[in-house]
Amino acid sequence: MNDEPMILRNIFFSFLLLITGLTAGAQSAASVKAGVEKNRLLIGEQVPLTIEVQIPENEPIRFVTIDSIAHFEWVGKPVMDTIGNGDGTLLRGVYQLTSFDSGHWVIPPFELSGGLKTDSIPMDVVFSDFDSKAPYHDIRDILEADPEKKKKEWWWYAAAGGLLLILILVLIFRKRKPVITDVKADPVISPLDEALEGLRKLKTANAETKLFHTRLADIFRMYVYRKKGLLSLQKTTDDLVLQLRELGLSKEEFDELAQALRLGDFVKFARFIPSATDNDKAFETIKMSIEKIEQLN
Repeated sequence: MNDEPMILRNIFFSFLLLITGLTAGAQSAASVKAGVEKNRLLIGEQVPLTIEVQIPENEPIRFVTIDSIAHFEWVGKPVMDTIGNGDGTLLRGVYQLTSFDSGHWVIPPFELSGGLKTDSIPMDVVFSDFDSKAPYHDIRDILEADPEKKKKEWWWYAAAGGLLLILILVLIFRKRKPVITDVKADPVISPLDEALEGLRKLKTANAETKLFHTRLADIFRMYVYRKKGLLSLQKTTDDLVLQLRELGLSKEEFDELAQALRLGDFVKFARFIPSATDNDKAFETIKMSIEKIEQLN
């Protein structure tokens, strides 16, 4: 009988440790979600599609790849933001969609590496509503206008418009001040500031060689993705180098940048062990390339 309290206590602490472990694992995992403001769209109307990716600290920065969506068209370039928070880094992309194809469609899930997917989004693209129960109005004959009557009534419209304007101004000036909460969102930083801060941290982190080159390439890929809109996060190094030809770098600058990126591949796949001088040169090349791209239109 004396062993029962001890057994119950052991079960309680084991359960508590299990819950704590599951909670910690859930907080550290990456996540991705997508959503639209409304699921019913008129032909030619635009709607923003928002995709958010939460990347925990110490994980490589990555984003979903979007090429096209059946029955929908892109309007302009996406707006990308990076927000640092206590759980790591939040990447947010806002894409403007429109459609000229009526029907019931489904925006498919967007997949992040690691098997994470967003939910699919049902969308109805419709023409403007027509009420079949509304009374039918036949075409009327042309009626003659009464100029004298219009001259007498114009000031009624002017008075009504002036009264409406006064009412709007009163409502604007009497609008309550917004309630200020204690929640403070981290400011959105520019692509250049984010890249330079990442390089500064990497320089002082004393990371091992493979992690150093992986992080160095991630910083550059995220910069050109946010600054130039290049879909570089899921591309191979060779595909990325082909895209970089369009940025306007000189041949010497382009060759040095391509060499630094390919060196990272050699290190990651254990084909080459660079010296400290090689690491420093790759770091400076990436940094100078970012600063040069920032100056280009």
